[in-house]
Amino acid sequence: MEFGMSQTVDARHEPGPVAFIIFGGAGDLTWRKLIPSLFTLHLNRSLPDKFAIIGVDRAALSDETLRKRLHEGVRRFSNLGSTKAADWKTFAAHISYQRGDFAAAKTYAVLARRLAALDEAWNAKSVRIFHLATPPSLIGVISKSLSAAGLARERQRARIVVEKPIGSDLESARRLNRTLTKYFHESQVFRIDHYLGKETVQNILAFRFANPMFEPVWNRRYVNYVTITVAEEVGVGHRGKYYEQAGELRDMMQNHLMQLVCLVAMEPPVSFSADEIRGKKVAVLHALRPFSHDEVQASTVRGQYGRGTIQGKRVRGYREEQDVAPDSHTETYVALQLFVDNWRWQDVPFYLRAGKRMPRQLTEIVIHFRPVPHRLFPSDAVPDWQPTRVIMSIQPDEGIVLRCYAKQPGSPMRLRQVDMRFSYREAFKTPSPPAYATLLQDVMVNDATLFMRNDQVEAAWAALMPVIDAWSATPAGDISNYAAGTDGPESAKQLIERAGHAWSPIA
Repeated sequence: MEFGMSQTVDARHEPGPVAFIIFGGAGDLTWRKLIPSLFTLHLNRSLPDKFAIIGVDRAALSDETLRKRLHEGVRRFSNLGSTKAADWKTFAAHISYQRGDFAAAKTYAVLARRLAALDEAWNAKSVRIFHLATPPSLIGVISKSLSAAGLARERQRARIVVEKPIGSDLESARRLNRTLTKYFHESQVFRIDHYLGKETVQNILAFRFANPMFEPVWNRRYVNYVTITVAEEVGVGHRGKYYEQAGELRDMMQNHLMQLVCLVAMEPPVSFSADEIRGKKVAVLHALRPFSHDEVQASTVRGQYGRGTIQGKRVRGYREEQDVAPDSHTETYVALQLFVDNWRWQDVPFYLRAGKRMPRQLTEIVIHFRPVPHRLFPSDAVPDWQPTRVIMSIQPDEGIVLRCYAKQPGSPMRLRQVDMRFSYREAFKTPSPPAYATLLQDVMVNDATLFMRNDQVEAAWAALMPVIDAWSATPAGDISNYAAGTDGPESAKQLIERAGHAWSPIA
C-alpha cells in the first residue's frame, strides 16, 4: 500500500533503485523519524527491492553499531508496535555507515565511489536522495560539496531534502535559497515540512475540492471567521539553545500554521500538479494584509509559560529550562489575527495561535459559519445559540466534524448541537502512516506537491517580518504571562473576543 498523495501517482512513476544518503545519519532526527518511516515503507512494500541507506556523520561508528541504535529508534518511535526480528534484519542489511567531515572533499569523493559501485551492482542508475538531517548552517557546505563531487549534476536522479527552518528571517531565507539553487536546480530541492505529510492535513484538499456541497459556502458570504490552533503539551525540553534563537513565531507560526492557512484559503487548482497547487498557496501568502507597526500591537499576542501543572504534574517555567536565559524574553506562545485580501476572504479574520505547555496536545482548524439570517425558533428552543462549525482535527484525534443543530426528541421544540463525525481510524481501520513516510515516498517518485517552493518560503517570511521587526524593536514587558497547563495569555482571549469571536477550548 502506498501512502498519502503518492497514491495518485501514475504507476509508470514507481521508483526504481534508490539510495538514501542521510547527512547526520547518527543524529536524533534519523533515529526518531527517518529510519522508523523508511522501515514502515519497507514493510508496506513501498520501497523498491534495490535500495540502500547510507548514514554520513562525524562519529566513529561501525555499520553494526549504527544498526543497533537505529533499531532502538524503531522500537521506541515507530507506530507499528512490535516488529519481527526477521523484518528488521532484512531491512538493516541495506543500512551502512560512512564516517566523514561534512566540509572535507574526501568525504564526497568516497561517497561518489560508493554510489557508483551501487549502480554497477544494480546494473541501473539509481535515484539519489541526499537528506540533510543537519543544522541549517551546514546546508551551504554540503550542497556545494555535493556539486563539486559531481553528485548534483543529473536533475532526474539527484534530489536534496532540506529540513526546516529555512532561514531565520526573510533575508537569511533568500540567502539559503540562493545557495541551494546555485548548486541544485529548484526541481531537485525538496524543502520538507512534516505537517504537510499528515493525512488530515492532506484531507483538507479532499474535503474542499472532492465534495461539491462545501466549496460553494467556503467564502466570506458564509464564513464568519477561522481559528487555527497548534497546542503542544510539551515544553522546549533539550532544545533550549535553539529555541532561544527562534521562539514560537519562527519555530511554528512561519511554517506549520502558515501552511495550514494556505490550504484552507487557497483557490481551487485546475489540476493536481505540484506547481499548480503550490502556486495557489503562494497566491494566498501574497494576499495577506500587511501589518503596520500599530497593527502589530493590536493584532498579535506573545507569551511565555511559567510554572504550572499539566496532567497533575508540576512543571517548571520556560526560564528554568536547560540552556534558557533566566531573564529570557523569548516567546513560547503566539496568537495572530490575519486577513486575506481577495474576493473570497475579504474581511474574514483568521485567528492563529501556537503555544507550548498547553493543557494537552491539539492541532485543529475550525471554520465558524455566519449565524442564520433569521432565527425562526423561539428563544427557549436554543438557550445558548452557537454557530455551525466544521472542525478539522489534525492531531491527536484525526478526523472532521460538522457541528450543527438538530431537534431533540419530544415536545416542545428544543434544539441542540450534534456532531456529524468522520474519524480516520474508524473509516479506514488503519492508523495514519507517519508523515515522514508519506513525504519520503513522494521524494522517491519525484512528487513535489507537499513540499515548499522557494517563493512560498520567502512569501511566508515576508508576511511575518513586520511582526518580527516590531517585536525586536519593542521588547516584551512581563512576557512570562501564562502558567503551564493553561490555554495561554489572557490577552489572547481579548484579541478574539473583542470582535465577538471565541477560541475553542484546549483543555
